Amino acid sequence: MNKPPGANADTQEQWREVLTKGHPRLKFLQRCMRHLPGPPRCKICNNPFGGAGGYVCRMAGFRPSRKNPRICAACCEDMPLGGAEIETAILFADIRNSTALAERLGPTAYAEALNRFYATATDVLVRHDATVDKLIGDEVMAFFIPGFAGPDFKQAAIRGGIRLLEKLGYGNGEPLLPVGVGIDAGVAFVGNVGGEDFIDFTVLGDPVNRADRIQALAASGEILVSPSAFEAVADAYPDCRPRTFELRGKSEPVSLYSLPLQSPATT
Repeated sequence: MNKPPGANADTQEQWREVLTKGHPRLKFLQRCMRHLPGPPRCKICNNPFGGAGGYVCRMAGFRPSRKNPRICAACCEDMPLGGAEIETAILFADIRNSTALAERLGPTAYAEALNRFYATATDVLVRHDATVDKLIGDEVMAFFIPGFAGPDFKQAAIRGGIRLLEKLGYGNGEPLLPVGVGIDAGVAFVGNVGGEDFIDFTVLGDPVNRADRIQALAASGEILVSPSAFEAVADAYPDCRPRTFELRGKSEPVSLYSLPLQSPATT
């Protein structure tokens, strides 16, 4: 893969090209790597760091970056700072009432439950071409961009959120954990940020904040979606009507869609 850009105008446009249209070699790596077992993975190329898949990749020279262990060295040290503002979809999945759950389960059992949640979320979302950005406490954050997930990146985010809840047991059994999901879409900055000692491939901007606040409103087993994300799947949910919510930090009420788990959008 050619080196992504730095901060000047020419290289910023190269970033935009990679993030919106993708790069053939990167797309090939993502599709190949996601079939190898062994999470956690590089959040750019899907290179597995653990298990048998991780062993094979380490033998081929794919190792975690010294600057960010969630990215392989090829996707971090070799990628300079920079990025571009592009349209993206942001997904947050959060365990509900985690404080009470931790108290009830005890430290060890709670840690095991979190690990199952992380592993399930990472596996499901990566298979839907997400970049799993952060695993924070009881929360998972991922983003979907055209260059990695294709032009239907908003649909991919919604399908990924629905499939995650299904894999956690909602709709087909006893749920593993009480989890709610929120999704928003909009223009955000995507790229490498940080300094000389630490580089992070991430997404920044108001859609990130909105998605986090949307998921905070979702009930256990519920996926709440903003209008800007819902428009991509509206035909699959002809009977779905928006509900009005007060979104923290916003002066005006917002309309959100609560999606059923069983829909053509899950196929």
